[in-house]
Amino acid sequence: TSRSSFRMSSSPPDLRFDFATLDDLPALTGLLALLFTQEADFLPDTEKQQRALRMILEDRQRGCIYVARRASEVIGMVSTLYTVSTASGGQAAWLEDMVLLPDCRGQGIGAALLRHAICAARDAGVLRLTLLTDPDNAAAQAIYAAEGFKFSPMQAMRLTLR
Repeated sequence: TSRSSFRMSSSPPDLRFDFATLDDLPALTGLLALLFTQEADFLPDTEKQQRALRMILEDRQRGCIYVARRASEVIGMVSTLYTVSTASGGQAAWLEDMVLLPDCRGQGIGAALLRHAICAARDAGVLRLTLLTDPDNAAAQAIYAAEGFKFSPMQAMRLTLR
């Protein structure tokens, strides 16, 4: 079943989760700027982030971007980017760009948005979700662990080609 819009039963009536749209591009870019100032590996670059976000938003075969909205304001986002796993024997996804506005943190919104993305991935036939997190981001790691994510003995490596 496709989840185009979802509201937590215990959440305020003006809070909902749904797919991001091209109209959300400025808000998504702002959230990524916030995220990339907090992460050790990345820097904000509006042009690059808008180009990549547009690629995802225009092709749901690549992945999905989910947003948390309070009234009409985008207050958080998370994305799932699809790939194929030979180890799992089917579709897998990377969970990326999980971020909330600072004044919305600590209210359970991020955990609920994460659960929404997990349910949508399961509904889409995804067999495994993988994510990367900064080693010192204990708050995010606790949220991920509460939803069943476990540390892998594998270590990420990266080669930048451009």
